[in-house]
Amino acid sequence: MNIDQAIKKASIDLKRYQIKSALLDCEILMSKVLNKSRKFIIMNPNEKINDYQYHNFRAFISSRVKRKPIAYITGEKSFWKYNFKINEKVLIPRPDTEVIIEQVLKIYKKKEGINFLEIGVGSGCIILSILKEKKSFSGKGVDISKDSLKVCTNNAIKLGLINRLKLFKSDIDNFSSGKYDLIVSNPPYIKNFDFKNMDDEVVKYEPKLALDGGLDGLSEIRKVVSKSSELVKTHGKLILEIAHDQKNEVKKILKSNNFYINKVVKDFAYKDRCIISTKI
Repeated sequence: MNIDQAIKKASIDLKRYQIKSALLDCEILMSKVLNKSRKFIIMNPNEKINDYQYHNFRAFISSRVKRKPIAYITGEKSFWKYNFKINEKVLIPRPDTEVIIEQVLKIYKKKEGINFLEIGVGSGCIILSILKEKKSFSGKGVDISKDSLKVCTNNAIKLGLINRLKLFKSDIDNFSSGKYDLIVSNPPYIKNFDFKNMDDEVVKYEPKLALDGGLDGLSEIRKVVSKSSELVKTHGKLILEIAHDQKNEVKKILKSNNFYINKVVKDFAYKDRCIISTKI
């Protein structure tokens, strides 16, 4: 069997289960099996694959039929300019979150030696992308999940950043290490009710701990803002990712904790995605 035949058959199978990205998914999974680029897969449709490779490919397709996200099947996800190892213990990095990296690089374009903290590191995609871009920055990360810290550590080693990173296992309420020029966070912000009605790929596979923001979606944001008001230096920045409909509520929370609102930034879909604020 060749690449094209295997992909066509698998694509039909995925379409039968209403998976809209069937062809793209098949190409990505085939590239993983063969350890080749997607471009190679597209440009070499007549390349033969052996029985072992086909068996592995079909195992991947079986997982995808069950709505397991591509990133969890392949064990990796591209974010910003880098590739991050992930598993089902951490949230899948999303393109919308890259807005945080963009804003940090704009704000600190001409500044060096910034000491910053990420609250809730997950895979490490935010903190490690910033450290990779800004060689003079030093970063600390805190997360309640031991599994997240392990994934983040592995990615830090892979990206050659382990010596510039310190990680702490703690709930943010109990964290009190250091004072920071900048704090960044993508806290859980999905409302309980909304979480139950989300796509199966999210509900069945992604960690609820990283998504569930409580009854109103703001419980973790309140904790992050409150603790950040203690941990960030006067005139230091707090950059928060939020849900598209939380802008007004989060502004109130920030103001009540002595933060000045600099701006609200939209994501690639022109939805409100992050709030930049300054401690006053």
